Amino acid sequence: MSRRAFTRATGLALTPLGAGLVGATGGALAVASVAVLAWGWSSGRLSLSTLGSAEAELMAVDALPEVGEGVVERELVFLPEPAGWRGGEAEPVDARVFGDAEALVQPEPTRPAVAAPEHDGPMFDGRPLKAARTMTMKVTAYSPDERSCGIWADGKTASGYSVWTNGMKLVAADTRLLPFGTIISIPGYNGGKPVQVLDRGGKIKGHRLDVLYPTHEIALKWGVQDLQITVYDYADE
Repeated sequence: MSRRAFTRATGLALTPLGAGLVGATGGALAVASVAVLAWGWSSGRLSLSTLGSAEAELMAVDALPEVGEGVVERELVFLPEPAGWRGGEAEPVDARVFGDAEALVQPEPTRPAVAAPEHDGPMFDGRPLKAARTMTMKVTAYSPDERSCGIWADGKTASGYSVWTNGMKLVAADTRLLPFGTIISIPGYNGGKPVQVLDRGGKIKGHRLDVLYPTHEIALKWGVQDLQITVYDYADE
């Protein structure tokens, strides 16, 4: 504080020697205050919360006097702590609001895709098959023309499907033994691949089968064969 400021504040005039004493005293008090603050902070006796409380006390306002009384009572009004302060340390109350939202969201670990087990058995219409039973049958062959089908040579099977179904690879059977839609395989026919029972005939009774060929000449080359056939069920049912 300068000599002029001291004289204005106290109404007293200072000599040069007095001003020097006042200045030295003020400097010593400032150094002591800094030392006390440093000691309090290092020893844990002083924190932002205590400083905030002290600041709140210094910011206390005077209460208004009541009407009719000559005495003015002082009442301390403490300001609330700033939002987000805990134990004197400034940190967000809710990290979800103040923090990095993307860093907080942890992605779920990806699991390696498990490949479906491969089916190494026969397939039909894209579905896996499993062998249900075997049967010994007398197998003949026929064609879709009138030499084999007579008056029923209309290009349709007894099940209502066209003779061109499955590339003309189908079978006529006794549907009391093998109903329409039964899947079977016959050695030497369609490369041994499964075919369906979609037709029947007047002479195809019991353990008899008739395999379809596109022409009468090819059907005659098949002849009559006694073969062991395999009957399938769908493996995914």
